[in-house]
Amino acid sequence: MAEKRNIFLVGPMGAGKSTIGRQLAQMLGMDFIDTDAEIEQRAGADISWIFDVEGEEGFRKREERIINELTQKQGIVLSTGGGAVMSKENRNHLSARGIVIYLETTVEKQFQRTQRDKKRPLLQDVEDPRQVLEDLSKIRNPLYQEVADITLPTDDQSAKVMANQIVDLIENING
Repeated sequence: MAEKRNIFLVGPMGAGKSTIGRQLAQMLGMDFIDTDAEIEQRAGADISWIFDVEGEEGFRKREERIINELTQKQGIVLSTGGGAVMSKENRNHLSARGIVIYLETTVEKQFQRTQRDKKRPLLQDVEDPRQVLEDLSKIRNPLYQEVADITLPTDDQSAKVMANQIVDLIENING
C-alpha cells in the first residue's frame, strides 16, 4: 500500500475490533489505536468508572473528542467503541477520514464473547445481557451499515484470517 489510508473498525462489542485491529496494523506496518484504551489512558480511569461518575453522556463526549482528534492522523488502524456510531459527528469523521470496516457479528456470538467480561458497562448489573445486546443491535446495526465502506462477518473466522481479508479488500479499493 503506497498510500497509507486510515482504517477505522466499527461494530458491536465482542465483534473482534481490537483483536483484528492489532493484527491488521501489524501486517500493514501501521499504528493501532483503540479509542476505549485511549480514553482510559487519558482519563486515568477505566471506562466503567467514567460511566459511573459521568454517565454514558459524559463518556460519549470524551469519545467524540478523541475520535475527532485521532481520525485526523494519517496511517492508523483505529478500533472504535461499539457505541461510537451513535454520534452523527463521529460517523461523519469516520466516513470522511478513512476506510470504515464494519465487523459484523451475531448477538449470540457477542453474548458468548462478552459474558465473562467485567469491562462492559452496558452489560453490568442488568438482568438479561442477551436482551441488552439484542436491543443495542437493533439501534446500532443500521448505523454501522450506514457508515461502512466494507462489511465483514466475523463469527467464524480467526483474527488473522479476518486481517488478511481486510488487506485484500483494501488493496482492491486502492487499485
